[in-house]
Amino acid sequence: MGKDKIRKFAEIKTFPNVYELDEAKVLKGKWAVSHFKNNHPIVLELACGKGEYAVGLAKLFPEKNFIGVDLKGNRIWRGAKTGVEENINNLAFLRIQIEDVLDYFGENEIDEIWITFADPQPQISREKKRLTSPNFLAKYKPLLREGGKINLKTDNDGLYNYTKEVIQELGLTTHKDTDHLYQSELADEVLSIKTHYERIYLKKDKNINYIQFSFS
Repeated sequence: MGKDKIRKFAEIKTFPNVYELDEAKVLKGKWAVSHFKNNHPIVLELACGKGEYAVGLAKLFPEKNFIGVDLKGNRIWRGAKTGVEENINNLAFLRIQIEDVLDYFGENEIDEIWITFADPQPQISREKKRLTSPNFLAKYKPLLREGGKINLKTDNDGLYNYTKEVIQELGLTTHKDTDHLYQSELADEVLSIKTHYERIYLKKDKNINYIQFSFS
């Protein structure tokens, strides 16, 4: 591990808006009251990377709480540090394996989920690792409140098309859908938040896919 990564891992341990692994399990079902000190809705950004989307959403919606979830602490560091420096009190980060998400959130605790530019896991052998696979959707379902929505924003056409197939197979409800976000009418203030990777893809003139769906 390089010196910069070591420094970032050490620094996030001092941030009041970052929880790591087992220490966060005590917050299961109590995030709003115990951490955010309110009863506002909770929104997750899964595989948040540097947390650009969670940060952007938290600024747009002070009446909601946002939690960025990722395992890589050196990436979380950027979003968490921004949250501390700018006093974004409705923003937190959780460093865990996403496959363990049921250990950290209670039933009906989450209002919405965002998946932004996650690893598409293109190999057939890694289908279960895709964050919109039936395997992961089964984990999200008990966490989401009735009518809670899942948003996927990705440059990867394969992941987007795969997700559409899963939605159809499971009989889920699609609310918004486009394979070229910035040429559609959907590109509002929320969907125009851009991550580090999205900016790279846009410079290469890559289309951005977006789909919003729910279990009911």
